[in-house]
Amino acid sequence: MTSRARDGRKIGSGRMAGPKVTLNVQYASRAAGLPVPAKLRRWATTAARANAQVTLRIVNAAEGRRLNRTYRHKDYATNVLTFVYAEHSPLAGDIVLCAPVIRAEAKSQQIELEAHYAHLVVHGMLHLQGFDHERARNAKRMERLENEIVTRLGYAAPYAVHA
Repeated sequence: MTSRARDGRKIGSGRMAGPKVTLNVQYASRAAGLPVPAKLRRWATTAARANAQVTLRIVNAAEGRRLNRTYRHKDYATNVLTFVYAEHSPLAGDIVLCAPVIRAEAKSQQIELEAHYAHLVVHGMLHLQGFDHERARNAKRMERLENEIVTRLGYAAPYAVHA
């Protein structure tokens, strides 16, 4: 017999089943060091609080710049863009990661490339779930969640204060 936790998640064999994330991975970049789909799935699933259908697309600088210019009216490639199509369960949306921007940021911040990808997948998933960083209070809440999830994944907290 399957029972449920108070938040509705299934409990079976002593473990709670988390949200179901259907992730479609698209590689539109041939950059070196791109994460494999299994890691991308793990990172997205760990950040999910609700069932979600997500397309995660890794792009080159030209596509990243075009998308940012078209949808945010900013004429440069950015590290991550999130497009939300359904705000109810299952959530639906696209997360776009720009490989050359992510590589450059990891190098300049002296952090492991994989850790930076993990952080940005988590960041995109939180945006998909309605979190934002437009106001200081919301930014603190989102950063706290990002730190918690990324460290749970085994990487250093992305917003840790470095001495």
